[in-house]
Amino acid sequence: MTDVAARAAQLLAEHRASIDRLDAVLVYTLAERFARTQAVGRLKARHDLPPSDPDREARQIERLESLAREAGLDPVFAKKFLAFIIEEVIRHHRQHQS
Repeated sequence: MTDVAARAAQLLAEHRASIDRLDAVLVYTLAERFARTQAVGRLKARHDLPPSDPDREARQIERLESLAREAGLDPVFAKKFLAFIIEEVIRHHRQHQS
């Protein structure tokens, strides 16, 4: 293996290790987020509140799109990602109301 190829392999391994760490951060962050939204769902169920809040959801989507632009992330992707999360949260909230 040439020095250039060896360096490329080393850089690839470093990038992959970084991606693996970031994936772990994402998973643990999502787990914490869902723990919080589960608590919200139980609170809503106890107080007979609706499982979704369209006004808050719209504000959150706007906020995430803005954060995405600031971070250099495609806001369309960010909006789709948050919509998926919100859909899952609402599903959890409905389960608490059953």
